[in-house]
Amino acid sequence: MRRVELQFSLYRAHSAISAHNPSGILVSPDADMVTLLKASLHFAGLTDGAFDPTVQPLWQLYADHFSSEKPDPEGPSPQKLAEALSKVGRSGLLVSEDRVALIRRGAAITLNGIAQGYATDRAVERLRKAGLSTTLVNMGEIRAIGTRPEGTPWRVGLADPDRPGALTETIDLVDRAVATSAGAGFRFDSKGRFTHLFDPATGRSPSLYSTVSVIAPTATEADALSTAFSLMPLPRIRDIVAVRPKVQARIVEADGTLIVCNA
Repeated sequence: MRRVELQFSLYRAHSAISAHNPSGILVSPDADMVTLLKASLHFAGLTDGAFDPTVQPLWQLYADHFSSEKPDPEGPSPQKLAEALSKVGRSGLLVSEDRVALIRRGAAITLNGIAQGYATDRAVERLRKAGLSTTLVNMGEIRAIGTRPEGTPWRVGLADPDRPGALTETIDLVDRAVATSAGAGFRFDSKGRFTHLFDPATGRSPSLYSTVSVIAPTATEADALSTAFSLMPLPRIRDIVAVRPKVQARIVEADGTLIVCNA
């Protein structure tokens, strides 16, 4: 896990992603980096760009704005937002086995919407190879290996972002993963109008749902789709779920209504 973190962490100065972002190029990238970036571009295409690994300039914009003295509660100016958006876009990210490159000046990548899921899957791979057939891995995202020792499903509680310590519901997991995204997970402002979930098209933080959980065969897929679905209208979410084997979306609207999307 330390090795994976040294690839994807934005908070470690010497990680591969921290070294890549200022220069815009990474030569001879680690296989994990290539695999995860290719997966990110796959999910970006699947979700019409709602999942986008190049939104880091938006994070930096809002972080700088709300950490300044007396920030405008309406957020960054339209000019600064437009400048940040000009650096965003998955088409500006080129990935191959020998090189990762950003072609837009000032562009930067973040894998915070998928890396925890990927790390969870890597842990599961190691545990399966070691012979484990029944356990639950929780590294921010959750993936079940088999059932509980007595043969019953693993029970996982989904946290209510608006009520610390409370759950929206409890689900069963057998050989599947679950990930949850909610704007309330991180807020730049006290009113929660600006969160860690960015629409790559507008640069804003939509508040379509209270929380979105996705159950999928892998934690990587669950993590990426829960992030993307938080930004997408329900009809499009249903379209995607319909063609993804063993994927389910469980969406809680602002009024507490639970909507379940199945294949």
